[in-house]
Amino acid sequence: MLTPPQPRADGRLADVMRPLQVTWDPMGFALSSLIIRTGRTAVLCSVCVEEGVPRWRQGQGKGWLSAEYRLLPGSTPQRQNRELLKLSGRTQEIQRLIGRSLRAVIDMAALRETTLRIDCDVIQADAGTRTAAITGAWIALKRGCDRLLEQGLLTHQPVIDQVAAVSVGLVDSYPLLDLDYSEDSRADVDLNVVMGSNGHLLELQGTAEGAPFSRNQLNDLLNLAEPGLQHLQTFQRSALMQED
Repeated sequence: MLTPPQPRADGRLADVMRPLQVTWDPMGFALSSLIIRTGRTAVLCSVCVEEGVPRWRQGQGKGWLSAEYRLLPGSTPQRQNRELLKLSGRTQEIQRLIGRSLRAVIDMAALRETTLRIDCDVIQADAGTRTAAITGAWIALKRGCDRLLEQGLLTHQPVIDQVAAVSVGLVDSYPLLDLDYSEDSRADVDLNVVMGSNGHLLELQGTAEGAPFSRNQLNDLLNLAEPGLQHLQTFQRSALMQED
């Protein structure tokens, strides 16, 4: 266990995740849906299925998966305006990250010419919304594909691996796992890590908000992230065992 030089706002040690919780199926008409909570951050993740694929994908015998992400009005202390006709650069970046992360663990041939649409809507934002969205969306995706198999709409499981994501950062030059907003807003380095169940990294998003950081500091952050990601994947498997 690691004790930061200054106590964290919620009293956690440096290598401890925020409390996790999943509430199943708040949306009765979606193929599957859930609310994932990590500390005070809450994200509504839903999966819908559509016949057909984008035009550029037609005739290949493969499916597709797309993701959308939004901050809902009231999810932050100051009301978020709805993004309708034009998405902000941040929103586009995050939903592309979610889509890439999920497509990396999907066998598109098993979907045949079917599209899965993932929606991640932030109900409350206290940092880590993109990582919570990826972690929660994978759970909803797996449950949704299980249901398609049960209904006989698929013959093979398209989900071939797990994926989870977590944030780590340097705050006052000290590495911390799963930053909340009070930490994220003053982090010297902010790093989002996406990992499969085999420990292979699917994506890294890192920024030096202050001074540049060293290779050794990057290694420290990745070493901190890995057990956190393993904890998240254990949580994902447990959530899937919950009854509807």
